[in-house]
Amino acid sequence: METLNFRFENGRTRIAPHANMVGVVGSGNLEVLIEPAELNGGCEVEVKTAAVGFAAIWQAVMADFHLRWSLADVRISINDVGATPAVVSLRLDQAVESVTEASA
Repeated sequence: METLNFRFENGRTRIAPHANMVGVVGSGNLEVLIEPAELNGGCEVEVKTAAVGFAAIWQAVMADFHLRWSLADVRISINDVGATPAVVSLRLDQAVESVTEASA
């Protein structure tokens, strides 16, 4: 197992005041927990992954995610069992949509 941590600053998009989880931990998949947190406008992401040695790919996927959503005061926890970058992006988008649609 490897744990990776990312932080992005100066987000613009806030989420609903409740947490939500999407996805299922299983072979080739992952789960994402998204929750509001007081982070001075930042977004923190913690990834726990069984696929060791892919930090650069995770960094690229997380940077792309931040460009799409620019989240503020959000903490995201990811439990991964070897999901592809496309699946990671899909689950992250589902997580954000689950807490932004509810607040709209």
